[in-house]
Amino acid sequence: MTSETRAIQIAVEGCGHGTLDAIYSSIAKSCEQKGWDAVDLVIICGDFEALRNARDINCMAVPAKYREIGDFHKYYSGARKAPYLTIFIGGNHEASNYLWELYYGGWVAPNIYYMGAANVVRLGGLRIAGLSGIWKGYNYKKPHFERLPYNNDDMRSIYHVRELDVRKLLQIQTQVDVGLSHDWPRGVEWFGDHKALFRAKRDFEAESRDGTLGSQAAKYVLDRLRPHHWFSAHMHVKFAAVVKHDASESSANAKSTTSEVPFHNAEEIDLDMSDTEKNESGPVTATAADNKEEISDELRAELPASFQKKGAVVISRPEAIANKTTNFLALDKCLKNRHFLQLLEIEIETDAETNAIEKPFKLEYDPEWLAITRAYAPDLHLGDPETQERQESKTQLLSEASEWVQQNIIRTGKLKIPEDFDTTAPLYDASEGISNPPQPVEYSNPHTIRFCKLIGIENKFHFTEDERAARIAQGPRMDSRREGGRGGRGGRGGGRGRGRGQRGWGNRGGR
Repeated sequence: MTSETRAIQIAVEGCGHGTLDAIYSSIAKSCEQKGWDAVDLVIICGDFEALRNARDINCMAVPAKYREIGDFHKYYSGARKAPYLTIFIGGNHEASNYLWELYYGGWVAPNIYYMGAANVVRLGGLRIAGLSGIWKGYNYKKPHFERLPYNNDDMRSIYHVRELDVRKLLQIQTQVDVGLSHDWPRGVEWFGDHKALFRAKRDFEAESRDGTLGSQAAKYVLDRLRPHHWFSAHMHVKFAAVVKHDASESSANAKSTTSEVPFHNAEEIDLDMSDTEKNESGPVTATAADNKEEISDELRAELPASFQKKGAVVISRPEAIANKTTNFLALDKCLKNRHFLQLLEIEIETDAETNAIEKPFKLEYDPEWLAITRAYAPDLHLGDPETQERQESKTQLLSEASEWVQQNIIRTGKLKIPEDFDTTAPLYDASEGISNPPQPVEYSNPHTIRFCKLIGIENKFHFTEDERAARIAQGPRMDSRREGGRGGRGGRGGGRGRGRGQRGWGNRGGR
């Protein structure tokens, strides 16, 4: 089969912070300067703030004095429509209750698609993987327990990355083109001009050297998937790097997936560890004794080397993931005189089938990701923070799910993501203001209902009116107190903007 190449024109924006009008206006001006008619896709790297109404504001982790409704409600109501197909991942300042309705991904407004907690989608042959949220080691192994009405803890923990979602991304066996995360993959700063970065951001060097800058989860995914491009935000600074993946690993590993070779990773993370942190502002501390559950060798073999025990036998990296260089780019927030936007063309190889797809390109499901989602769906637990996530091999289930997707999705022509946006919450009423509204109720999103039906899984996000009313009557859980201090940048958790004075929230868009 003869392969051809195609250029996909995209616009990447850093932190959105509810400024859709300014973002789209800036893209239009940049397209005009480059002589482009438009872009094929807009990517926003988190802190999107999909606030439909005043009640959603009460579910976003933001100091009360900085609460603003932003622009999104106009796109939700239909008063405006996104001029370009837009996708985004979640950050740490979101209407988390709305995004929770679309855990598997879906349309938050016409032409605006949320990637979900984790996802892989396709556009005109371009394959994009995304991971929402930020890193907090002490919540990493917990289930998605947050349910409305939220307490103060829930409004922050709900955007913490969970192992289940990362584990699903680590099952990808074939090459992706683009990776997305809100906070930076841990250690990526050392692959660029770190000296200039440390001069511009005074605290970064110390945090980088003590291992608290960035997301360990995003590093896992970057090391495994090795996309050609990776885009992030969160730090409110533009930064570029070229990550050279260790060529020695692929050359040392055997070609067959049944071959075994010893491998030791100096930055090893024991999968048996406890993710308890003694101090929020410090790195994860752990011992194997903290977790008595034994991890099978078969399960370990499905994961990348960073999860292996010292001296462990490691199965080779999938042959189809062969890229050795990732171009990393982080962007700022949308403010005047800030570097928040980048237009670029991504060249991809296409076969005759994908090359026949004409513009405007439409989003498609990724068959491999659908199989992974189907296989892992039973492991999703909601509502109980004490639930232990299952850790068992999925080799057989993944094989069966892949065959199921082939028969029921691919052969029936159902890979196109339906443009089936529906409103679920009331529209914004400016006359009501945004002061002290109650929290919203949980809504069942029609897109999630249809998606779960499409791939044949239980929809755990659908609730009856009686169930919703009972939760509201019960009220939020009690807040818990944790040791330690403020949040930080990914490794320290919540803080891109909270608790840093003018460096954080500041004026409009100053998060």
